[in-house]
Amino acid sequence: MKPVAALKSKDVNGVLIVGFSSGKLLDEFVIQEVGHELVEKVSEAKEGKKILLTFHGVSFMSSSMLGRLVLFLKKCKQEDVELKVCSISPEIFEVFKITKLNKMFDVHKDEQKALDSFNKKGWFG
Repeated sequence: MKPVAALKSKDVNGVLIVGFSSGKLLDEFVIQEVGHELVEKVSEAKEGKKILLTFHGVSFMSSSMLGRLVLFLKKCKQEDVELKVCSISPEIFEVFKITKLNKMFDVHKDEQKALDSFNKKGWFG
């Protein structure tokens, strides 16, 4: 029996938008599944080379999930896929700041700002 998908995704103008099915990323089994599916998304995005990971609706996340995010970022860099993240709750963003993930990831306030940023080149767009 295949587990329920941990991620949901859609394509918007060549950008693969990936979101989480659960608002709480605490269970180790779910986190393993998320990690596996994130790697698959890199392959899906190869054509457009752009992924937007949205944290909309996510309120809790374990430290194990942070590790999966770092592995996902490395995989994106290896495959030359541009990755941006958005819609991080203030509580989770605080964890991003403490762990310096906010410096590693290209973080945007919301989905539209992140999508717009894919098209900007240089300082003035």
